[in-house]
Amino acid sequence: MKKIRTILVDDEESARSVLRSLLLSNCPEIEIICTCVDVETAAEAIKKHQPDLVFLDVQMPGYNGYELVNFIPEINFQIIFVTAFDNYALKAFEISATDYLLKPVKRERLKDAVKKVGVKLQAKQSFEDYTILTKSLQERKITQLAISTTEGKFFLKLNEIVAIRGEGAYGLIHLQNGETMTTSKHLKNFEEIFSNETQFFRCHKSWIINLDFITKIKSTELLIELNNCLEIKFSKSKRAELTEMISKNQ
Repeated sequence: MKKIRTILVDDEESARSVLRSLLLSNCPEIEIICTCVDVETAAEAIKKHQPDLVFLDVQMPGYNGYELVNFIPEINFQIIFVTAFDNYALKAFEISATDYLLKPVKRERLKDAVKKVGVKLQAKQSFEDYTILTKSLQERKITQLAISTTEGKFFLKLNEIVAIRGEGAYGLIHLQNGETMTTSKHLKNFEEIFSNETQFFRCHKSWIINLDFITKIKSTELLIELNNCLEIKFSKSKRAELTEMISKNQ
């Protein structure tokens, strides 16, 4: 078995020790090549050792873990973030499809995360996930989504999404170019992702729309016309809220 050469980065000695012990006991594919106490020393270690994987604490003095991108020219290794809190960070991890662990780290969750890394390394998966995550965390604003479909993973800009229709456990995404994509994320999941994005509005139990693409509202018929000749229903109970949201986005 080829070892996954790994660096641990955490400013707390106890956290590094616990993670090291868990990895040595449960993940025989991992080879820990060094540990670091902050982003700057981690950047130097990464340049020197060229690891396959970095466990990176999010909250550290000086620089947060996700700021590592500012210290090295290219992210050509896998990253598993480790965090004790910060709900926004958790949402950013989810939308970028980047793996993370919550402190205290659970044995089974750790094993699953390492297994995923092994698959990604074998497939030589691109590191666009990390780029999306970093931008979301730095700007505190979501601009892209990583969407997995039966045809692979796609990276969508929010301003390309016209509407999303819920179909049971799946979501049908309508894009500005007229294409549609089906993903296993359900509508409630998208509603949570867009909770701070004012241009997206759940106008019906089956629909989330991008307010920027509204071309006409037929209030009497409870219909909204969107780009690409897309016409959808909105709930009567949502009429006042819809009007308010449109006003805020003008």
